[in-house]
Amino acid sequence: MKLSIFSLVLCGVLLNAAAQLLLKAGMTRIGEFDFHINNVIPIGLQVAGNIPILLGLAAYVVSVLIWMMVLSRVDVSLAYPMVSLGYIVNAFAAYFLFNEPLSALRIGGIFIILMGVFIVARS
Repeated sequence: MKLSIFSLVLCGVLLNAAAQLLLKAGMTRIGEFDFHINNVIPIGLQVAGNIPILLGLAAYVVSVLIWMMVLSRVDVSLAYPMVSLGYIVNAFAAYFLFNEPLSALRIGGIFIILMGVFIVARS
């Protein structure tokens, strides 16, 4: 994979990871809820006024645009496995930002993902 294409892939993956983290931050502010007809409007208003959620959705839109550029240049069978790099970014970011656990088993999984991405990228 050429460096310019890999840069696009990485940019899309990082934006997608940032979107997840922003959505998590926004939902942490709102708290746990259930979907019921009674709370659609109140929860919808909370979501609509939540800056991290809006920024997360915007990051998703930009990441999709970048991803379309990637797919116009690379086989999906090569590009899509690169999305798994976002799992790694999110695992470490969630550990530092949200104090989520990062166990030895999760770290082991991260190394397996890295090996898989490396193998696919070398093909």
